[in-house]
Amino acid sequence: MYYEIHGAGKPLVLIHGGGSTIQTTFGTILPMLAKRYKIIAVELQAHGHTNDRDAPETFQQDADDVAALLQQLNIPKASIIGFSNGGSTTLQIAIRHPEIVNKIIVVAGAYRRDGFIPGFFDGMQHATLDNMPEPLKEAFLKINPDTAALENMFNKDRARMVTFKDWDDNDLRSIMAPALIISGDKDVTTPEHALEMSNLIPNAELIIMPGVHGACLGEIEAVVPGSKQPEITVQLAEEFLEK
Repeated sequence: MYYEIHGAGKPLVLIHGGGSTIQTTFGTILPMLAKRYKIIAVELQAHGHTNDRDAPETFQQDADDVAALLQQLNIPKASIIGFSNGGSTTLQIAIRHPEIVNKIIVVAGAYRRDGFIPGFFDGMQHATLDNMPEPLKEAFLKINPDTAALENMFNKDRARMVTFKDWDDNDLRSIMAPALIISGDKDVTTPEHALEMSNLIPNAELIIMPGVHGACLGEIEAVVPGSKQPEITVQLAEEFLEK
């Protein structure tokens, strides 16, 4: 499992979105966060530099992988920021491994199918590699030029979403770590779903940002030249983490 460490201070794990790498999701904000925290940025199964295993991708397995990495690095407890699929993985870490979690920030995560915008799963059902955003393809192939590995990652990401089953509300109620839920008002997950998650998690706060999926992070597909949103998101994240 590939990971990078940047900066120094309290440990903060960064978990990328589906089809993504450390840089495509966090390239804009990672340098800002590394000024204050020890960043452990990961690439999950079949993504970027990390090898695949002969098993489907699941949010639960990804959560266990991150927990195992922190144990190997002798980091007993960390805060976590996850984006999109990485946000759902972050929720699973807080559910499955509460002892290793300080605080969580979930950006555009989801725990139920109806938390996604109408048509999301219809589109995913018929998606092919041609539908994958070019910046994500290019970033993967720059790391790993094997087109078969790219297609494998896409197929596993797609299968994870097509077969996604709702989690129980009590799973979120079990999360005791302080949580910050962030969603864009034009995201692939709905603001209503973000509100519902923030109401279920006992110690949660909610921020709705203007913009599309990833705009608040400056994610590679959502970079708006001159936008202050990523900087604002970092400031809000730091304020939450330092409470």
